[in-house]
Order: sequence, then structure tokens, then C-alpha cells
Amino acid sequence: MSKPVKIVVTLLLLVLFGGALTWSLRGHQLESAQKREAIAVANTAALEGLIAVDVEPYFKDERVQRVLAANRLPVHVARVGSRDMAGKVVAGATPDFFFPSGVVAANQIADAARKANIAAAQVSPFHTPLVIASWEPIAKILVANGLATPMQPKVYAVDMAKLTALMLAKKRWKDLKDSSGYDVSRAVLVSTTDVRRSNSAAMYLALTSYALHGDLVTDRAGAQADAAKLAELFKRQGYQENYVNGNFDDYVAIGIGKTPMAFIYENQLVSHALAKKGVGADMVLLYPKPTIVNKVVFVATNERAKALGELLTNNAELQGIAVEYGFRIADTERFVSAVKPTGLSVQPRVTEVVDPPSFDIMAEMIDLVSKEMTQ
Repeated sequence: MSKPVKIVVTLLLLVLFGGALTWSLRGHQLESAQKREAIAVANTAALEGLIAVDVEPYFKDERVQRVLAANRLPVHVARVGSRDMAGKVVAGATPDFFFPSGVVAANQIADAARKANIAAAQVSPFHTPLVIASWEPIAKILVANGLATPMQPKVYAVDMAKLTALMLAKKRWKDLKDSSGYDVSRAVLVSTTDVRRSNSAAMYLALTSYALHGDLVTDRAGAQADAAKLAELFKRQGYQENYVNGNFDDYVAIGIGKTPMAFIYENQLVSHALAKKGVGADMVLLYPKPTIVNKVVFVATNERAKALGELLTNNAELQGIAVEYGFRIADTERFVSAVKPTGLSVQPRVTEVVDPPSFDIMAEMIDLVSKEMTQ
């Protein structure tokens, strides 16, 4: 082969090789771009979650949605009763996260996840104590009868052991000392939601069982004995709302006549005060002594959901929005400072706190009370 021909052949081979290399590189780049796009789509897909009614307004807030979207953690949520969530743990079809009200429900979910071989991580971004929303005339009667102690203006501590004993004795308001401010024949009772459906009512049962028992109920026999006595506190109330919002709405809209004492989450009255920029002149908070702090527990079932839980816990803007909905966060001063301008007084630090019984013990008591209510 002559030298000129060799040169031509070499050039042709170089062109062909270069073209093949170019196509190969383009193919690799296309494949890499497609993989990046797939990852991006996966990272921006909405996380599916089941949430308690307590946090539904929070997730509907446009500011929350914007922060989550900016962090590639948008969500699609559905409201489900906290006690029903564990039943939604199904291998291959479990939601990305759960946000139940209370540690009892959260632990039930975690236990169901463990049995289904699903790794679950828990974190509590915010919390709220259980309180009794009441009125100044009622608080003064309780103080006069040794049932409550003033803590600061419009804030009282209520001795739950004494109050529970008084209610079980079927005392009426007019029977109490210095009851002229509410001299009626109604029985002294704390209004609750339906214990068969509502977490707040279950916490009331837990709290009164502690008051009656003098300690945390840990055995089945003790649970049955306490529930048999405490069922009266639910039966004698008459009709009860399914969700804590209904109980609170009666307190706000109808007032002392229907609801002299309402067992609620503190965040309900706080968020009401923040939204209305104030509260009724006679509205007060009674803090049970002891009380239960209700943790809104985030349960993640995968890594992206775990990142969402960490964001809800650590992002300053999301924590601030939680305070606007009345929840307490790790920064107690931020919470107290936000509430102060409303005129609603809160107990800055809730120190006398007990835990609810285990899920099995709570289920035992709820079942017994539920049966008593149908008789």
C-alpha cells in the first residue's frame, strides 16, 4: 500500500473511531441525565402520610407546604384516627409516615412496623399538655374547696386526686362551699370527648386512673378495677363529641352554662387566642396536677420520611408556625413570648407530668368503659 493511501486509511479510521467515541459519550451522558432525572423525580414526589386531626391545619398551611416543597419533601396527607393508624401498617403498602397524637398510638405503630419487618424511626417535633379549659367563677369555687391553687393570674393547678374523688362522689356545684358564682344543680364533671374514639378522652381516662390508683396502672386487674369506677365519669356526661374540636367549640361558643370545665389540649386554646388576638375575659386554664403531655409523634418508615421528621423538628420557620397553632416546642421562651400578647396566661413550664399506661393497659380500660357506656 502506497504511503498516500495509508494516510487516507488512517484518517478514515480516526474519523470513524472519533465518531463512535462521540456517540458512546453522548449515550453515556444521556443515560446519566435520565438517571439524574429519575432521582430528581423520586426526590420531589409527595410523601404519603396519615395524620391526626391535631396537625391537619398545620399541614394545610401554605407556608408549611412551601417550606416542605423547597426542601424537596412535599407531602400528601390524609386524616385518620390515631388508634386506627397501626392497622395501616402493611408490608409493601405502608405510608411513608404517620403523625399520630400521643406516644401510645405511636408505639403501637412502631410495634406493627417491627412485626412487618419495616424499619420505623420516631421523633416528636412538638407537644402540648392536657389541660382543663374553664372560667374564673369555676376556678374560684375550686380554690374555695381546696381543689385548686392559683399559680398566676388566670392560671390554676388542680389536684386531680381530690377532683376525681369529688366527681365520683356525685357532688353538685351547688353543694360546694362558696358556690354563688355557679350555684346550679349540675353534677361536677369535666367534659370530654368520646373515649371510644378520641385520644384526648383516653388521656383523661389515663389521668383519672392515676389519680384514683395513686400511681401508674400497670396490671390488668388494676386497669379493670379503675375503669369500672371511672366509667361513671363518662356515662354521666351524656352526649360526647367524637373529636376534641367539638368539645372545645362548645366551651368557646356556648360557654360556662354547657361547659364549666372542658378537658382539651392546651394548643387549642392557645391557637384560638393567637388567631383572635385575645380570649374571653373569664377564660382560664386549669393545669391538672399531675398532667399528661401529649406528644405529636412523627413515625417515619423510610429515609425520605425520616428527613421530613428532622426538618419538622429543626427548621426554625416550621417550628415557629407550630407555635402559631398553639404547640409547644423545645424553645419554651419562644412559645411563652408568642402567647403573652394575647392576654391568655399559660404555665411556662409544666413539671408535674406522668406517662399514660401501656397500650395494652389503655386498651383494656377503654374497652371496659366502652361496654359500660352501652349498658
